[in-house]
Amino acid sequence: MGGVIGEILPLALGVAISPIPVIAAILMLLSPRAGSTSIGFLAGWVAGIVVAATAFTLLSALLPESDSDASKPVLGTIKLVLGALLILLAVREWRGRPRTDAEPALPKWMSAIDTLTPVKGLGLGFLLSALNPKNLIMAAGAGIAIGSASLGTGQVVVVLVIFTVIAASTVAVPVLAHLAAADRMAAPLESLRGWLVHENAVVMATLLLVIGVVMIGKGIGSF
Repeated sequence: MGGVIGEILPLALGVAISPIPVIAAILMLLSPRAGSTSIGFLAGWVAGIVVAATAFTLLSALLPESDSDASKPVLGTIKLVLGALLILLAVREWRGRPRTDAEPALPKWMSAIDTLTPVKGLGLGFLLSALNPKNLIMAAGAGIAIGSASLGTGQVVVVLVIFTVIAASTVAVPVLAHLAAADRMAAPLESLRGWLVHENAVVMATLLLVIGVVMIGKGIGSF
């Protein structure tokens, strides 16, 4: 199980370092309905991660079984494709990075965050985690790693919980911190939002590139 945890950790980190959901959570925390909407958003974010990772873990059971010492061409091919997709996403992130001091444009739906209800916040969190292409690739990589490792049911649950906790941490931390000390969190949250908007594309591109190269290496090793 330790080897599988080591394999899914960078993938969980790739989900965690997602600027849009973190920025959305921060904007909710700075809105009039901060508490209820942000909790709904966090619940949806966690649920989306769990559903995506679990689905790919179950789908990986459809891969043909092979001896542990034998080559695994199907698994290797899947990892090569996922690695290549991550590198393409890294290139897109790098090309879209801010090149001036001007604040980059954010999705138009963020302007309506002040009007979100807790239920809509939950739905938004689920959509951003379960249907985001980058997150789906990370979840697919994690699911394949978990499902192909011949783990027991209890071990699979433990690994999925670890993946979910790490992947959801960057949204969970500001939400929980705001609930604990709302009055003192406004200024730090606004500073964090500004930093994410300007710098996260570079961090994300670097992380995606590293994970993509590692996954390609694992794919080659499966042949």
